[in-house]
Amino acid sequence: MKASLRLVIKMRVKALSLPYIVWMAIFTLVPMLLVLVFAFTDKTWNFTVENIINVGYYSNIFLRSIGLGALSTAICLLLGYPLAYIIAKIPAKRQGIVVMLIMLPMWMNFLLRTYAWMTILENNGLLNKVLSFLGVSHPVSFINTSGAVVLGMVYNFLPYMILPIYSAISKIDKKIIEAAQDLGAGRRKVFFKVLLPLSLPGVISGVTMVFVPAVSTFIISKMLGGGAHILVGDLIEMQFLGSTYNPHLGSAISFVLMILIFISIGIMNQFDDSDELSVPAAYR
Repeated sequence: MKASLRLVIKMRVKALSLPYIVWMAIFTLVPMLLVLVFAFTDKTWNFTVENIINVGYYSNIFLRSIGLGALSTAICLLLGYPLAYIIAKIPAKRQGIVVMLIMLPMWMNFLLRTYAWMTILENNGLLNKVLSFLGVSHPVSFINTSGAVVLGMVYNFLPYMILPIYSAISKIDKKIIEAAQDLGAGRRKVFFKVLLPLSLPGVISGVTMVFVPAVSTFIISKMLGGGAHILVGDLIEMQFLGSTYNPHLGSAISFVLMILIFISIGIMNQFDDSDELSVPAAYR
């Protein structure tokens, strides 16, 4: 009787998961399969690895994308971790309000948020007007620089760093921190030996959620970089929508970028040992 009941429950669970499986197949597996087919075929649909080889000519763009993506991720981590810690420590009634304020810019269209920074950073924009009011005679060139691109990445992706870290810190049992303090650990030791290891899963999730879109973005680099700082996302867009229409090469670039992202995520996951982080090793 119990065996038949378990079988019925398993069948119902599988039935409930069927829409999700269909969704994943149509909108994830099929597009990835199409990218793979385009990447390893030429215009006559014959198998070739020439597209993959040609990706090597754009290695400088890949390095620039990874460099700017890593820099923006590091800045988001430096800004996001303290803010997430502060949110987790304020009274619970106020945490929801602060989290809503952090998410509020995300309710606005991504394109509009980036366009707003153009009006702030351009030569006759708000920032230069403030500097002129303070006595700076010549406008400072903020727009169309790599710094502007990084600024746009940090602004748009910072919430994706704050929220998972905040979630991880808020779940840490306060008794563990109190126990470490009772054992004589100072603030620095509590942070590095207790708080940081326990919040590491949130840090890894935040780093992944920021680094992946930062490396593959194209709107930010186009609008704030002025096309002078082409990233991988811009390069892929040029192959599909630009005058150099070549979907096979664009798919090859997308495939290589996908492999690099998977490698990066795999490396990051090596630092995530959630099962062992329930209690820090120093206090077991």
